[in-house]
Amino acid sequence: MNNNPRQLAFIILQEIYRKQAFADFALDKYLRKNDLIDANRRLVTELVYGCVRRERSLDAIIDELAKKKSHQQNPDLRIILHIGLYQLSYLEHIPESAAVDTTVELAKQNKFAKLAGFVNGLLREYIRRDLTINLPENPVQKLGISYSFPDWIIEYWIEKLGLTEAEELCSWFNQSPSIDLRINPLKTSLEEVEIAIKNTGISVSRISQLPQALRLTGAVGKIQKLPGYNEGWSSVQDSSAQLVSYLLNPQPGEIIIDACAAPGGKTTHIAELMGDNGKIFAIDKTASRLKKLEQNAERLQLKSISISTGDSRNLPQFINQADRVLLDVPCSGLGTLHRRADARWRQTLENIQELAKLQSELLETAAKWVKPGGILVYATCTIYPLENEGIIEEFLANNSEWEIEAPNIDFIVSPCTEGWIKVWPHREQMDGFFMVKLRRKKEEERRKKERY
Repeated sequence: MNNNPRQLAFIILQEIYRKQAFADFALDKYLRKNDLIDANRRLVTELVYGCVRRERSLDAIIDELAKKKSHQQNPDLRIILHIGLYQLSYLEHIPESAAVDTTVELAKQNKFAKLAGFVNGLLREYIRRDLTINLPENPVQKLGISYSFPDWIIEYWIEKLGLTEAEELCSWFNQSPSIDLRINPLKTSLEEVEIAIKNTGISVSRISQLPQALRLTGAVGKIQKLPGYNEGWSSVQDSSAQLVSYLLNPQPGEIIIDACAAPGGKTTHIAELMGDNGKIFAIDKTASRLKKLEQNAERLQLKSISISTGDSRNLPQFINQADRVLLDVPCSGLGTLHRRADARWRQTLENIQELAKLQSELLETAAKWVKPGGILVYATCTIYPLENEGIIEEFLANNSEWEIEAPNIDFIVSPCTEGWIKVWPHREQMDGFFMVKLRRKKEEERRKKERY
């Protein structure tokens, strides 16, 4: 067991950089192994996510202060410098002396005793100079270094939003995420959960126009310790993800297919909206990820969900069987960069092109599951058009029996003129999402349109 939060953060960051481990998986693994007090748990989380998120900015500081550029430094020493510089640059509650001293000690503990003087000197020089990085004039590189994003992402945001809004989005994605809960109306009420959580001292607020949503801010602790959580009162689900099930609008008694269901947040929400009355087929390719769905369905005491493992591109038994289909496809996650600290560095345009091919294949297949007159909702947690608008435009061009159906007039986020919904996080204060409601025309509708 390791109770030193900075040493633990160093070990986790080693795993992320050496073994290409996902930041959230590596963090969760080590937090489970080490029973930390809440304050240390929060510090480890902040240091790991913060150092990964701010990698480009921290490297720029090293480049400014050290004779060797960041990429020339010993990889473990670079991590130690990142931990120290992150505290000095972004954690106002940690005194400068504590940030320096603990980082020097971290160097000594990890076979860099001979370089402890270098670490001390670099950090103190940063403090002494109150360093401002010399930024390039190019607006893409300037934002990329300042807010720590790759240039290709910044280029798209500036092209789509303009420079001012692109910077607002950069800033939003560098915030620590809040936690949204979805209340299970089959077990409790919003008011009951809100009061119970407030009584524990956690800050909680309602989210306008989302009848099942509460937002927790500040220190929350372990989710499992929230009032009523183990009794099925609530689930963790961001507001944007909750919107998807409302757009699907499932009705009691219907047959619903969730084609890419794991880990099951939307599947269980669909069951709640249906009053647990109907049949939901929850499918995912990865059996291990479906275990989380099975556990949550059991915790929420939902009986309408049937779970099966399979590739949704090859399940002909579902053709023309569903009243509604939810297709929340695997995507780049570029709408959730505040939650997935390493996604900004993992994703590339080449990866996205491969994902778009998969997304298109899944949509073509899942569309065949919908009965004439039925509904399919396509959704992603990305704001990149190749995975969103591009997929839908191509699908509609190739499938004349399908059309976009606009959401209800009072839907919380207004649709674009084309009919789909794109959630920009800095505007709506929730994860970035794309969602569109598609309707399969009935045979007589299609024939009538063809005649005219």
